[in-house]
Amino acid sequence: MLNAKIPVGDIDKKWEEYKGHCKLVNPTNKRKFEIIVIGTGLAGASAAASLGELGYKVKAFCFQDSPRRAHSIAAQGGINAAKNYQNDGDSVFRLFYDTIKGGDYRAREANVHRLAELSVKIIDQCVAQGVPFAREYGGLLSNRSFGGTQVQRTFYAAGQTGQQLLLGAYQALERQVALGNVEMFSRHEMLDVVVHEGTTKGIIARNLITGQIERHFGHAVLMCSGGYGNVFYLSTNAMGSNVSAAWKAHKKGAFFANPCFTQIHPTCIPVSGDHQSKLTLMSESLRNDGRIWVPKQKDDPRKPQDIPEAERDYYLERRYPAFGNLVPRDVASRAAKERCDEGFGVGSSKMAVYLDFQEAILRYGKIESSKQGNHSPDKDTQLKLGKQVVKEKYGNLFDMYEKITGENPYEMPMRIYPAVHYTMGGLWVDYELQTTLPGLFALGEANFSDHGANRLGASALMQGLADGYFVIPYTLGNCIADKLSEKPLSINHDAFVKAEEGVHERLDKLLAIKGTESVESFHKRLGKIMWDFCGMGRNKAGLEKAITDIQKLKVEFWTNVKVLGSKFEFNPELDKAGRVADFIELGELMCKDALHRNESCGGHFREEFQTPEGEALRHDNEFMYVAAWEHAEKDWNLHKESLNYEVIKPTQRNYK
Repeated sequence: MLNAKIPVGDIDKKWEEYKGHCKLVNPTNKRKFEIIVIGTGLAGASAAASLGELGYKVKAFCFQDSPRRAHSIAAQGGINAAKNYQNDGDSVFRLFYDTIKGGDYRAREANVHRLAELSVKIIDQCVAQGVPFAREYGGLLSNRSFGGTQVQRTFYAAGQTGQQLLLGAYQALERQVALGNVEMFSRHEMLDVVVHEGTTKGIIARNLITGQIERHFGHAVLMCSGGYGNVFYLSTNAMGSNVSAAWKAHKKGAFFANPCFTQIHPTCIPVSGDHQSKLTLMSESLRNDGRIWVPKQKDDPRKPQDIPEAERDYYLERRYPAFGNLVPRDVASRAAKERCDEGFGVGSSKMAVYLDFQEAILRYGKIESSKQGNHSPDKDTQLKLGKQVVKEKYGNLFDMYEKITGENPYEMPMRIYPAVHYTMGGLWVDYELQTTLPGLFALGEANFSDHGANRLGASALMQGLADGYFVIPYTLGNCIADKLSEKPLSINHDAFVKAEEGVHERLDKLLAIKGTESVESFHKRLGKIMWDFCGMGRNKAGLEKAITDIQKLKVEFWTNVKVLGSKFEFNPELDKAGRVADFIELGELMCKDALHRNESCGGHFREEFQTPEGEALRHDNEFMYVAAWEHAEKDWNLHKESLNYEVIKPTQRNYK
């Protein structure tokens, strides 16, 4: 069994106990250590900035032209923190409990409680940086609700919270760059991890502008490269988001945990045709005020405005009265799929449901009228004033929706449908965020540790910043303090030479195939296999077929892919070819992981294992563990980390 290195003691004392007894590196010695950070989104930028501030010599790598391009900016709705500013019963324990329950009891208790503890510090840190969180009229920070909770704990900056938080981390990072503590390598992609005597010693990177291959030594490497949702081709992820950095680490010895745990977000703009290459998220914050419904009549041809209230099915409010439209994402997504599969879907494709703001607009309009002394406003007045309030809360999201669909969401309901959004699986890490490959750490979405089988909304930003600002500064020092006497490994060492040779060999192999089918085509075909058989609904026969199909696709890819251009030039097609090759291998592992887990939990829904009400049916006696996969020459070996719940008693999730 894997050793997670969880400190002993009460759950609320573990992190303090760890900090009080971990090894430290004094300020003078910190300058002797070189740290590599892969990815400069929220986790990477905050980690690089924090470590630079402490005095470490940091090298930060991103494949974009600027850290500001990281996919973290796409997070819209908010960031959770147990501040209890609303005095509505929130607490660190409540956030801890909601996160464990929301993840369907497949997350590690100690890591989740630490995350809940640190959440309150993140808000203070970001406010001090100048992040423009929304505020109430009197100046106090505002909160709203997200799915899977019954309190208001989500801090937000209109519909662009991720962007504002990333700008805060980016400013902290750039300060360290200016001071010389951090060296920034933009437009660079990590293509391999260098391992010597079982320990991480650096990376091989490619300059994406010139194509030159570079060697970089590091006493430790921090993997902050995000998730792998683009394995499905269509997702809400940025087009460049990929698994390659994490996958290279996996193939060098880092175990990959729970790869089949992927999140389907319930509020996305539906697919409109085969021409699409990505999907667009509509923030979960919209479920605060939007009501989700479908017509009670199958294949109803009427416009939504023409369907009377009595003929609408607010199915989430009907099925889950305690949480209503704010059930967790996996629950809301499956409910939308079920309604559409039964013939109640709307729009031309019939694969969408309505998200309606009419009731909220009228409610806010009445409140605003009352503020003006008009306690009996007419409907037109309510609509006018209510739209202004909704615009202040969600204006940029409404504008985005109208630009994409050509429909005005102030006048008619949005059409939404679930889409791939986030991945709870990732590199296995212990309590210190170190992988099974010594010297290699994984932060943020790149690791598996905090969200179990389903992430609650507004918790991704929380985890990324907690790992970067508050966890890794302690755990990194504890892990490298004893390496002070070790001399840096020369980049001319055989370990670097062989790693670079392997990189060249793979690039040359891709360019030499000279097939007839584009990289994009292979990616699209992989995505269809993954969505059809390893998406919202999964079953044994489908997963077995998917594994066979992916294995055939892999053979076809390596014999018939067409990659234009050459190695030593700006060549995005070559870049993407390597990423899609990694996605194909990952897709096979995801399906094998889903096939071996004969239960349903969170976002992993095996159709054979469900309650009579259609909810996920766990098998705790068999699968109460983290599935950590070790890469082998021809297949993968399964290792298990038992999940021992000392504080929270696992039960069948109930949001009714």
